[in-house]
Amino acid sequence: MMMNKSDVQSEVLFQQEFAIRGGDFVNAGESSCKIRNTLREIGIDSDVIRRIAIAAYEAEMNVVMYAENGVMSISVYREEILLTIDDKGPGIEDIDLAMQPGYSTATEEMREMGFGAGMGLPNMKKNADRFKIMSELGKGTRLEIRILLDDKNG
Repeated sequence: MMMNKSDVQSEVLFQQEFAIRGGDFVNAGESSCKIRNTLREIGIDSDVIRRIAIAAYEAEMNVVMYAENGVMSISVYREEILLTIDDKGPGIEDIDLAMQPGYSTATEEMREMGFGAGMGLPNMKKNADRFKIMSELGKGTRLEIRILLDDKNG
């Protein structure tokens, strides 16, 4: 396996993984809350924590609402924080459409619970320095959210 320049420079300072169950509205938001608290404990800048917490919560809710299950992973490097979300679900049919603020495929029940405003993916992208989404119909979706760190964090 070849290592590229960024692999050599990027030593993982902290890493954690969270399992998310689809349809589990009772525990929804728990993983993103744990991430926020952990980042606070290790001394990450509060603005970075806010951005990661928003992106993590929105991603976690999408898994709960639309997928069978998923895994959210956070990796803290000296230069950045990488949040990845891999879910097993229906996938996203039209990513460009899904990225438009206000577009939602939420059910009426989800809307009655206060979810499904169609701001999840746009909020994730807005809070990321780099945002990547890959989806395969019938298989699932993968999100990569990167937030760059400045010298205050390392």
